[in-house]
Amino acid sequence: MFPARAAGLRGCRSPSERETRVYAIVRSGGRQHKVAVGDIVEVDKISTAKVGDTVELSTLLVVDGDTVTSDPWVLAGIKVQAEVVDHHKGVKIDILRYKNKTGYRRRQGHRQQYTAIKVTEIPAAAK
Repeated sequence: MFPARAAGLRGCRSPSERETRVYAIVRSGGRQHKVAVGDIVEVDKISTAKVGDTVELSTLLVVDGDTVTSDPWVLAGIKVQAEVVDHHKGVKIDILRYKNKTGYRRRQGHRQQYTAIKVTEIPAAAK
């Protein structure tokens, strides 16, 4: 049996080996997304931004290792920077309505428009 399993430390690393990951919860288009630097995220279309532009996303939560920042006054000054990578459409959704024995059938389709953004910077919360 492995010594780490015997001690009940499955998968745990020492604090020096553990990497500190900074991530944030941001709001865009009425939805919330968990993002980290370098992530590419699909958000609802940002019509004012062109490919290559930089956009700012409002922050709801910032996690920096063991430090969690959720104070609205502090988060008001923190804006996540992201670069617009692409504008595209999502998959087609078929909407079918049918009522039995009445001859009522309606078919409709929808393709949501998205903007792909790449997170470039998450400012650290002021201590």
